[in-house]
Amino acid sequence: MAFVQWNKDIESFECFLRPETKALRWRRLISNVSKVGKGLSMDSKANTLVLKHWIEVIDPEHRYGNNLHPYYKEWLKSSTNQDFLVWLNFGDGKEVDLEECPRSKLDQQCVKYLGPKEREYYEYVIVDGKILHNMTGTPLHHGSPHLKYIFVVSTAKKLYAGEKEKGIFHHSSFLAGGATLTAGRLFVEDGLLKIRKANEDFLSPKV
Repeated sequence: MAFVQWNKDIESFECFLRPETKALRWRRLISNVSKVGKGLSMDSKANTLVLKHWIEVIDPEHRYGNNLHPYYKEWLKSSTNQDFLVWLNFGDGKEVDLEECPRSKLDQQCVKYLGPKEREYYEYVIVDGKILHNMTGTPLHHGSPHLKYIFVVSTAKKLYAGEKEKGIFHHSSFLAGGATLTAGRLFVEDGLLKIRKANEDFLSPKV
């Protein structure tokens, strides 16, 4: 019995020592970061981000995840042993310029991540059925159906909302990539909610 257990221990140790592929190493990094985000949350129902948005969070420049993803796929196809961001910024992939997303577009569209103080200006509360700005008491109002307003609910059950600006201001902006209870789009007139739609492309399935 001890011999069998010893063999299992050796196999586990060999597996541990076996070199990781670049893809496994990068996915492990993203997985660990997402688990931290979820582990720090205050609710077991918290959602974390899909892969392409975790790449955005990890990127020091917070370049738009949808733009980073084609480069991530290109990196996976390459033979390099460099980690993705090293490959992209300084290594073998620094000259890669994809037609799907030109390097100029990749570098220009950086998503704004709010700090704690900035976040306060986007916080709303619901009072007597109306969505009001937490600081001013002003009702949330679209003004035009062509404006895209997005929202997230934090794990502390705080509501944040603001106008989406593609490549600049997204769901991940509100909580700087942190875990959420829900996120999506809404349409509000004079504080009254008319339409709410969850954004499943932004959130990963609960695990």
